[in-house]
Amino acid sequence: MKTVCACLAGAFASRTQPRRSTCEDLQVVEAPFEIRPARDEDRLPLAVLFAAVAQERDGIGAEPPVDVDARAASWKLDGALVAIARDDIVGWLHVEQTPFGFGEIGMMVAREWRGCGVGSALVAAAIDWARERDVHKLSLSVFTHNSAAIALYYKFGFVEEGRRVKHFRRANGDLWDALEMGLLL
Repeated sequence: MKTVCACLAGAFASRTQPRRSTCEDLQVVEAPFEIRPARDEDRLPLAVLFAAVAQERDGIGAEPPVDVDARAASWKLDGALVAIARDDIVGWLHVEQTPFGFGEIGMMVAREWRGCGVGSALVAAAIDWARERDVHKLSLSVFTHNSAAIALYYKFGFVEEGRRVKHFRRANGDLWDALEMGLLL
């Protein structure tokens, strides 16, 4: 699936017409990135992206410091999709398929690519990936303050299934809630 970032409209003004994604009737705007399965050579770039997103301290559970080499060595690639732009990894989504028929999603997008359709393209590809493997449900946890991610998941039909109150202890001692969401396929 190839897609175009609406954020780059100045450079790609003639290519901003939406086209349908492969995921039912949801629309993903064409962009200068592509979604593909993660490969072994993606391990280090994924770890670098992970460290950058962790440095922000608000979108994923991890916080700095991140041992990039250790993270790269331990990265799970089965069920992992990456968004590639100009030979750089700008997004990642992983579906951890369980023996119970559902998959748990984790996702991150580089700060400069948020709002450009990367998250939508990754979620659409993950839904297709899950359906091809007869996964009956996708589920995820998202911090309750991450309104952009929550809106993205609602757009794809995920529903709120619960809240984990003061579930994540942050390095500064704060306790953050997590929203549990699911999508029956």
